[in-house]
Amino acid sequence: MNQNRHLLIIGFVWPEPNSSAAGGRMMQLISLFQEQGYEITFASPAQDSDFMVDLSQFDVTKQTINLNCSSFDEFVKELNPSIVLFDRFMIEEQFGWRVAENCPNALRILDTEDLHCLRTARQKAFKEKRVFQTQNLLVEEVAKREIASILRCDLSLMISEYEIELLTYTFKIDGSLLYYLPLLLESKDIPDLKELPSFEERKDFVFIGNFLHEPNWNAVQYLKETIWPLIIKQLPEAVLNVYGAYPSQKVLQLNNVKEGFLIQGRAENANKVVQKARVVLASLRFGAGIKGKLLEAMQCGTPSVTTSIGAESMCGNLDWNGFVEDDPLFFADKAVQLYQDKNLWFQAQKNGVELIKERYLRTLFEDDFKNKIEELNANLAEHRLNNFMGELLQHHSLKSTKYMSKWIEEKNK
Repeated sequence: MNQNRHLLIIGFVWPEPNSSAAGGRMMQLISLFQEQGYEITFASPAQDSDFMVDLSQFDVTKQTINLNCSSFDEFVKELNPSIVLFDRFMIEEQFGWRVAENCPNALRILDTEDLHCLRTARQKAFKEKRVFQTQNLLVEEVAKREIASILRCDLSLMISEYEIELLTYTFKIDGSLLYYLPLLLESKDIPDLKELPSFEERKDFVFIGNFLHEPNWNAVQYLKETIWPLIIKQLPEAVLNVYGAYPSQKVLQLNNVKEGFLIQGRAENANKVVQKARVVLASLRFGAGIKGKLLEAMQCGTPSVTTSIGAESMCGNLDWNGFVEDDPLFFADKAVQLYQDKNLWFQAQKNGVELIKERYLRTLFEDDFKNKIEELNANLAEHRLNNFMGELLQHHSLKSTKYMSKWIEEKNK
């Protein structure tokens, strides 16, 4: 067993907590491990971005690495981490075999963010105008890659209970390889409703979401073409402010002042923007994971109307902080009701606070997570013996990925 307490995170991108829920999630994981006494190095092959967080301010060492390059082998061997966390399965595919070869005793953890194969299969079904069924996943190439990655790792962190069920029953993955850890909030994030802007002080609808994420772009198109016309028929003066990082030209072209459909681009402060609004609209038609934007709405005391995809795995058996509707007519009606009915709005707001307290507080998860990591570290050899499929895949994929990578490295010379 590796006794040092050094965590290496290999990031798909550098964390941007103000651009996406994934960036916020990564900072939460960093904080959880630091609390357990881990020294952290964050490595990524990604380009620097204008909005990435300054990792040095969080006592995290930043390291740029190269794809398909043996310089990583020397780097990881020298670092000798006790845990390696892969940010999404594509990163595990690239670097997992190198970690297994150079640091065989390091605990390998995958942070799935959300199940990519689920998002992809739903998106395909949507585009092909058919109903998504779970067996669609079994023919997805990305599912084969993602499931192989989950099996090769010692533990995969999951943010959605629905996705854990899917992996357990559809893909027959052993529960000991999966760990439920949703997006987390601190006690200070529980909103004091008396201190937030009141119903009367708020106005307008708001949508917020990173436009590099296809489900968000599709949701805005759906709002523009189908739902918003139904809302302004009932509320002619209504305004919808659409915020999101990285809006493309096609997003900007949807701006229409006459219709009250305003594309605002990146929000300087997402919390302020959502707190000023009366209702959040999240008309997601495909996607996976749980939605940071809807958790943020609860924090801001802003009720929301979303779809069953939007609310998936978010409220357990508790009431939603607003309404969940898949039919565009009902969606628009509920949005108008919530906008106009103060009592309904206030009840929705209270539901959001309850959801945060019961399902998203860090204190509900941190001790159990710490125990899980310690237990795995102490029994890693036995844990791996029980995951024969993972060892098998490690053996075969390691060889194929390794030689493909070495071939690319030679070619690049």
